[in-house]
Amino acid sequence: MSEAPRPHHPDNPDEELLNADLGEVVVELSDEERLDRIRAELSRAFTALRDVRRGITVFGSARLGPGTPEYERTVELGRRLAADAGATVVTGGGPGLMEAANRGAQDGGGRTVGLLIDLPFETHGNPYLDLAIEFHYFFTRKVAFVRYSGAFVATPGGFGTMDELFEVLCLVQTQKIRRYPVVLWGTAYWGGLVEWLRERMLADGLISDGDERLFRVTDDVDEIVAICRAAADVREAGGPGDLHGAMGEDWPPGLWRR
Repeated sequence: MSEAPRPHHPDNPDEELLNADLGEVVVELSDEERLDRIRAELSRAFTALRDVRRGITVFGSARLGPGTPEYERTVELGRRLAADAGATVVTGGGPGLMEAANRGAQDGGGRTVGLLIDLPFETHGNPYLDLAIEFHYFFTRKVAFVRYSGAFVATPGGFGTMDELFEVLCLVQTQKIRRYPVVLWGTAYWGGLVEWLRERMLADGLISDGDERLFRVTDDVDEIVAICRAAADVREAGGPGDLHGAMGEDWPPGLWRR
């Protein structure tokens, strides 16, 4: 006869919410209490971020630290976004390339924001944050990323970066959001994924013609800065604006024009 599983106290609020129906998980909150906590988390974020202007989000790995080429070039990206695009640089607030983008933005005289997630292996934000907000839930954090950013730059990263990137692309594809350029920085890193999207997803009819152009892949920092500056201008002005021109004539028309 097998032993009954030992009771397990959830390690974090996401686990408590998503695994509450597993027998071995100790239920600590009612659904009503969970909903109150989710509402409070969103309310706190909306209040803290309501004055953020010209937000540009940079996604990237927590594992590529100082001394790596990716870190050093992301510092320069953050600096250019702040100095040349007037951007508030928003990241996940952690180490690695998130730290690099925030560090560069402070060097460039810009404001920095970190949207931190409660994880057992990332216990604190990086030291280059002007504003840090802690989230218990991944989905509330994603709402904040999208609501307070006008463009997204994906630097090399792992599952977390892929999750954030495809969340944004799905929102753009389904027209849940408008006027949001997405840039993948680094053709050597992203090239294989982009080729697969075109040769498998598009060729098999699993995405529509044009979906493979909802993002721009580039190694050119000047191009990234120009796109992000145009996006910030449009967002600050409330639209419409020349985002189509900034992204190029091959950018899908219609979705961002009123």
